[in-house]
Amino acid sequence: MVTKDMTIAQVMEEVPDCAPVFMEYGMHCLGCAIAHGETVEQAAEVHGIDLAALLDALNALSDKA
Repeated sequence: MVTKDMTIAQVMEEVPDCAPVFMEYGMHCLGCAIAHGETVEQAAEVHGIDLAALLDALNALSDKA
């Protein structure tokens, strides 16, 4: 399960097919250094993204895996 406190890098490890979801929400810097320290919650705030919607989308993928 993806939580708001996980870093982007942790999510990518747990849900390998998540890149398209992040891209759809305008988060394109998945391989940059910030992804290793920035949480999903922090990234959503910086990008003006609805955190609950992002988590729902990521967890829908996680549930399929």
